[in-house]
Formats: sequence, structure tokens, C-alpha cells
Amino acid sequence: MDVKKFIERQVEEIKETVGNNKAISALSGGVDSSVATLLAHRALGNRLQTIFIDHGLMREKEPEEVKTAFARLGIDLQIVDARNEFFEALKGKTDPEDKRKAFRQAFYKVFGREVLRSKARYLIQGTIAADIIETRGGVKTQHNILEQIGIDPEKGFGFKIIEPLKELFKHEVREVGKALGLPEMIFKRMPFPGPALATRIIGEVTPERVELVRKATRIVEEELAPLQPFQAFAVLMNDMGTGVEAGKRKFGNIIIIRSVESQDAMTAQPTPVPWDVLTRLASRITSEIPEVVRVAYEITPKPPATIEYI
Repeated sequence: MDVKKFIERQVEEIKETVGNNKAISALSGGVDSSVATLLAHRALGNRLQTIFIDHGLMREKEPEEVKTAFARLGIDLQIVDARNEFFEALKGKTDPEDKRKAFRQAFYKVFGREVLRSKARYLIQGTIAADIIETRGGVKTQHNILEQIGIDPEKGFGFKIIEPLKELFKHEVREVGKALGLPEMIFKRMPFPGPALATRIIGEVTPERVELVRKATRIVEEELAPLQPFQAFAVLMNDMGTGVEAGKRKFGNIIIIRSVESQDAMTAQPTPVPWDVLTRLASRITSEIPEVVRVAYEITPKPPATIEYI
């Protein structure tokens, strides 16, 4: 891929599509939405409004860190607090597909409101090829796929969508990000799903369960960072396990650790994590999060498993 030509073409296409209108960029802080935002900013300048939805499902301190990072790039980021709205949408839902669809509905409902308020006509988002392939193939519903499965965003939510990265895979998006001057800490970040920590909770998503998996995620990322995996995270299971504390039985949560190597997210192999790292992970998670009594490491490749759990 000729990265320079790709950037030039996408910038021109965004300019032509938006015309004299305004647009909103949906930024999560991940590499895909960050690259899409930089392309849009280069094309539209101050006619672009960049919005980060705080849905309460992000990693520790993520909203603040994303705002700081983009301020350094000269992009003012508006944070919209929609935590109550998202938790209400997810309340009582345990089926993986139901949760993904509920997240998608809440996501575009919030953005529809912001688009209407700003009088913008377009929403720019970081959909990539893998998102489209998995949704069309019925593997799982990606929250940012609408038109490709017959949903009209203008009719349903009041805006048109621009997806400058929809033909690229993850490694190609990273190349574009590097060429655009995106900080290495962003363009080399591990992929993080749109529905965020909701994809890493088996069963109902509640604020308390999100906080638990958020703490475990921080520990996993800290311990596995030296190995530089494609993706590494913690998953909170639905069932409780039996542990022992002070010689007595104790019921607690179960955390699964997942770490994989991949290039395009279409296939993946488990990371060969050294035994001493795994034992340290188990020790830290159970000591720093007393509600957890069991920690396991998952070794299933993709396929047959997907990288994320739901």
C-alpha cells in the first residue's frame, strides 16, 4: 500500500463528501478511531468536532489520557458523559449478541443527539475491514457496522457515515497512523473493542462488574507489556468459584487471561507467556482484587475461538 497516496485520497474524499457542512468524529482513543480523526481533521480543520463518549466501560483513566494526548495534537476533544444511558441499555442482558446490539443502539443514539445539537450532517468513524468481514459473516455484530448490513443511519439516527479506513486491516491502519504523526503510544496500542469492557464480561454488565474487570485489565496489561502481544486482556466469568481464606471456604469471581499474537485480527495464536509471568499474574490479581479466587490462562487460537469473548 502507498500510504502517502492513501492519505491524500482519503483527505480529498472527506472534503468532497462533507463539502461546506460540519462533521463529528467518533474518537475512542484506539488506533482506528484516532487515525480516522486525524484524517478528518486534516481535511476539515475547525469544521470537525471530535467527541469521546464516556460510557463507563473504558480502562482506568482512559478518558483523561485520550483528551491529553489529542490536545497535544492540536485537537480539542469533547467528552460526553453517557454512563447512565449505557448501563441502562445493558441492564438485564446476558446474551452476547443482545449486549452488542444494545451497545450499538445506545452508541448511535448518543451520537445522533450530538450531531443534531452541533448541526453536523456526518459522523466519521474508524471502521476497518475486519469489522465488516466479521459482521457480514455472522461471527459477531461489531457496533460500528450499519450500512453494510442494511441499516440506514440517516433514517435511524439522523446522520450520514464516513468510514475512511473501511478497506484497511489493523497493520495497515498503524502504518497510516505513523505517517500522520500519531504518537507511537497510540498507533502501537493493543486493539480495544468498541463496546470496551462490556465485551469482557460474561453475563450481565453492571458498574460493579466493570470495575472488577477494569482492575484486572490494568494488571494484565502491566505484566504482559514487555512481551508486546497483539492483544492481552482479562475476562470476568459469570459463575463463581470456590476458594480458601483463613482455612474456610470462600466463593469468589473467576478471571480468564487472554493474550494473542496476530497481524490482522482475522487469525490469532495464543502468546507463549512464561510460567513465572503467569504465576505472578495470578498472585497479583487475587491479592489486589480480593473478590477473585481463581485465575486461568486461555490458549485457544482463532479460529475456532474469536479473540474477544463476546
